[in-house]
Amino acid sequence: MTVENAMIRSDAAVLIVDDEPGMCWALGHILKGSGIVSVTATSGQEALRLAERQRFRLAFVDAKLPDAEGLELARRMREADPGIRIVLVSGYFYGDDPEVLQATAAGVINGFVSKPFLHDEVRTIARAALAP
Repeated sequence: MTVENAMIRSDAAVLIVDDEPGMCWALGHILKGSGIVSVTATSGQEALRLAERQRFRLAFVDAKLPDAEGLELARRMREADPGIRIVLVSGYFYGDDPEVLQATAAGVINGFVSKPFLHDEVRTIARAALAP
């Protein structure tokens, strides 16, 4: 979904950032099955533009993007919106990786999901983040 189309989706609560369109589709499909509206960005630059223009309650951010490292992108997104919950998604890192643990302890990210991810894990994280 382009930035222009994403802006039409003002009801979107979740931002999905991944350079692989299939991964964006998979995460979006899982969320849609739970009634959660999402928009996607396939680059760090596009994600930042979206985060600056629209408030999201949750973002799933890929750890490795062609134009950005996921943890640095998470820091920049957190600066744009301190209230956003950010979950790092990675096939590169593990949940007990020192960088992931440090980013979690520092409040840069709120969680971690490894690829391949479990559908129930994604739904559980999204429901918890979006609960009133």
